[in-house]
Amino acid sequence: MKKIVIIDGGPRKNMNTAKLLQRLAEGVKSVDKNAEIKVVRLYDVDYKGCMSCMACKLKGKASNVCCFKDALTPVLNEVAQADGLVLGSPIFFGEVTGRMRAFLEHLSFPWLSYNDYSLTAPKRMPVVLVETMNGTPERNNSNHFGTMEYCIATALGEPQHIVAYNTCQVASYDRYELGGFSEEAKHAWRDAHWDEDLQKAFDAGRRMAER
Repeated sequence: MKKIVIIDGGPRKNMNTAKLLQRLAEGVKSVDKNAEIKVVRLYDVDYKGCMSCMACKLKGKASNVCCFKDALTPVLNEVAQADGLVLGSPIFFGEVTGRMRAFLEHLSFPWLSYNDYSLTAPKRMPVVLVETMNGTPERNNSNHFGTMEYCIATALGEPQHIVAYNTCQVASYDRYELGGFSEEAKHAWRDAHWDEDLQKAFDAGRRMAER
């Protein structure tokens, strides 16, 4: 039975990132109804970034899975044995959320060898990177998954990308100090593109299951 781990790095349970990840999971199930899908919301897990304990680099005990014991440990062990990995995050100030960055430190630092600077994960697997952002294709300040994307591509395999642009940040713009945005234009973009974004997520899940 295939196991897909979906890591939701967004703080809001029912907004854009969560909805795209749910649609991706439905794409997996459309191909393999028996696939096990594990969804982890990082904002529900108590952990910090890499603690620099260097336990993963100990001679004779080196590990390509983080050795620091905290609430993230079972998640990282599941990822190590998964058949597919999905990482989703809204873009804050041009970067993935702090929660996602901290998770990626735990995930990828153990892959790195300081003997030859190779990057080796426990196993290779298909990966999908999902981003939601306020920017548009023409005005996109996203650094995507940054240097971590190189680590992911090298250790796990070249990822698929799903990017949803110009997403609505709130249900009603009248309630917030968001005068720099036109609610009408935001909703017009959403009406024109959101269903397509959801379909891209569904198709990415389907391709992952087929692989």
